Amino acid sequence: MNQHHISSVNKLSGLGSLPITCNRCRDLDELDFDFSFAYQPIVNFHAKNIFAHEALVRGINGESAFSILAKVNDDNLYRFDQSCRVKAIELAAQLDMKELLSINFLPNAVYEPAACIRLTLDAAKTFSFPKERIIFEVVEGENVSDRNHLINIVEEYRNTGFSTAIDDFGAGYSGLNLLSEFQPDIIKIDMELVRNIDTNKAKQAIVSGIVHICQQLDIKVLAEGIETKAERDFLLSTGITLMQGYLFCKPAFQKIGQIDDDAWI
Repeated sequence: MNQHHISSVNKLSGLGSLPITCNRCRDLDELDFDFSFAYQPIVNFHAKNIFAHEALVRGINGESAFSILAKVNDDNLYRFDQSCRVKAIELAAQLDMKELLSINFLPNAVYEPAACIRLTLDAAKTFSFPKERIIFEVVEGENVSDRNHLINIVEEYRNTGFSTAIDDFGAGYSGLNLLSEFQPDIIKIDMELVRNIDTNKAKQAIVSGIVHICQQLDIKVLAEGIETKAERDFLLSTGITLMQGYLFCKPAFQKIGQIDDDAWI
């Protein structure tokens, strides 16, 4: 990430073109570290094309996500979350990304949903990236003390025109309860349920059950962490066509990933 990225975030967060009404939004101290993104494709297997790209935080030289997330604390959480949105959108626009862009968000960093989303809207407008092509993901296991607050965030995002997703579904203990309270556009099945699913009857039953529930609720199902064709083929047999994982493409640092031709066979 270069100085251009840093200045663009400062310009947008320096009150931007929209009025800021949340006190937290006014307190935008500089982060003392910089970061960038890798993008991992999400494919529609039946269509044989890329459906979306997930933005995955990295160091400015491609260092691991952990090296960046280890620097995030209660004092800079809000600023980091807001900066992630702006940088992910700006870089996607620079790469001329035509597909959907999936961004992870931190619900504990959102104080006033309607106000906190304004910087994202400003970024989408400034970098000419349609808001209808942005998906916001929340991790099922994210420690959210106020479940109603999370639901309010998701509803605000959807009302604004963004799509929503629950990431790592099945990794925590609250998945079905969470699903009963709000229905996202997409559910991403946790990779631990995907790993070796072709030989594990328990995982097969669980994932088939998730697919059935989501069909009833009109929710798209996406399987992540796919590494083998055997995993891919079992998931296809359940009706899952949205897929993500090393079988198709590893995260591509500051560029658009290309799907391995052999992954379609």
